[in-house]
Formats: sequence, structure tokens, C-alpha cells
Amino acid sequence: MIAVEAGLYIGSVSDLKDVQMLTDAGITHILTVDSEEPALTGFHTKFVRALDDASADLLSKLDDCISFITESQTQSECKLSAVLVHCHVGQSRSAAVVTAYLMKTQGLSLQDAYTKLQNLKPDVKMNEEFMDQLALFELMGCKVDTTNPLYKQFRLKKITEKYPELQNVPKDVFAVDPAQTQNAEAVYRCRKCRRTLFRHSSILSHCVGGGASAFSHKKTKMVTPTHEDQTQCTSYFIEPVQWMEQALLGVMDGQLLCPKCNSKLGSFNWYGEQCSCGRWVTPAFQMHKNRVDEIKYISICPLK
Repeated sequence: MIAVEAGLYIGSVSDLKDVQMLTDAGITHILTVDSEEPALTGFHTKFVRALDDASADLLSKLDDCISFITESQTQSECKLSAVLVHCHVGQSRSAAVVTAYLMKTQGLSLQDAYTKLQNLKPDVKMNEEFMDQLALFELMGCKVDTTNPLYKQFRLKKITEKYPELQNVPKDVFAVDPAQTQNAEAVYRCRKCRRTLFRHSSILSHCVGGGASAFSHKKTKMVTPTHEDQTQCTSYFIEPVQWMEQALLGVMDGQLLCPKCNSKLGSFNWYGEQCSCGRWVTPAFQMHKNRVDEIKYISICPLK
């Protein structure tokens, strides 16, 4: 068990066996990031189930973990108190959470926060997946932004990994059908029957590839593309919308048809498709630009 700062320790599951050591250090709160929840009494606890592999989604849980750490310190600021963040061996999962905490509370970059933790605990070694998730966390301003296109794409990839048979996919993965609601946001309609299909905020922008020859699965740098970049693409890649649900569940790939006139709008593939710009997008819900029209709402001042 190593002190990271006043009131914060990082350790392993073996540290839980020495209750006297925990008491002497003033530990009152324990955050467990592991595959199994330990049996603990006499402490305020929080358990985050996570494996130390590429399938784990720690990113979505970072805000809650950081809140648990900060709230425990706030509640106990008038007396000796501390929080222990641990995983199984104290090298990867707990390190990812503590690094995120340092980024958030001390305004450090991912690299600076990770280096600081490694200087305190040299055996710390996060897996590559957690490093990628923390890079996205940094890009979002050290706060999980569920409206961010890169976060939406990340979550969709995790859904594909968690539900390989594509059954029982969480309902909140599907964006609200814009035909059922109204607001001032730009929408896209079927060019043939004018049925509203998706909102502008459902578009998942991606970094432009190197052309048709760039058929690669390699990870890309997390940079938000510009509008000019996206003009090279002949399709919109979007998050799944409620009207697509019946077509998508239990099926790996297929066509996307207009729910009103049944005309072909594009295609989908949970394992990904290549954009015309050369970038591989995973998973892919592709709407051809020549099959939809963008509709913008304009506010007009009344004549006097």
C-alpha cells in the first residue's frame, strides 16, 4: 500500500488482510476495482467490477470513482481519514483510476499524472486499453461526456464486445427517434418520402483516412475532425436510432431501409465498414449522403 497524497492510497487485494495497517493509516473508505467483490466490514466501500483486459470499460465509471474518492475526503476532513483504491495486484486497474483522479483534481495531463504515479509506485503498469480510455477521458476535459461522438463510438465498440450475439443490447444505445420529438436541431430526412431519420448530434465524426488503400484496423489518434475533412466522405456514420432496432438486434450486418418507404438508405455492420475516405469505422451504421437531405430550422423574427 503506497500513499499517493494525503488521504489517498493505492494498493492490492492483499492489503485488505492487514486490518491493523489500514486502521493505522486512517483508511475509512475502500474502492475496489476488480473482478470479485471482497468481503469487508467496518469500512465505507464501493465496488467496480472490471477485468484487466481489453474488454473492460473503466472510462464510463471514472466519474463515479473520482466522486467516491473526493466525497470521502470531504466528509472526513476534520479527522484522520483516508481512502484506499485497489485492484488485484495494484498495477493496472487501480492505477487507471488513481491516474484519472490526479488528472481531474490536479489539472495534470495523462502523461504527467501517470509519470507521477509511477515515480511513487514503480511497479505500476496499465494495460494499453486503459491508456487509450484515459486519453479519451483527457480529450473530454476529464469528464465523461456522453454526447461526445468519440465516446459514443467507444461505447458502441464495447457493446459489440460485451454482446457478441447482439441480443439484450441496452435500449439506451439507440438514439431517440427524431420523428417522435421536435427541437431546433438540424435533422436528416429520407430524400424519397421525407421521413425524419436522425439528428445532427447522432453523426459520429471520424478522422479521415488515406483513401481506398487505407483498409486498416489500426487504432487512430483521437482528434476531432473538421467539417472540411468530412466532405471527403460519401456517407454519414451515425449512432443507431430507435427505428433501426428490429433490423439490428441479432444480426451482424445488413441494409438500412427507410422505416416508411422501405427505400435503401445505407448499411450496417457491427464489426465495422470502410468509409469512402479510407477510414475503418467500428461498429458502422452508414447512411449514404445521396439518400438523405439535411433540414435546418431557421428562426425568423416576426414582422412589425
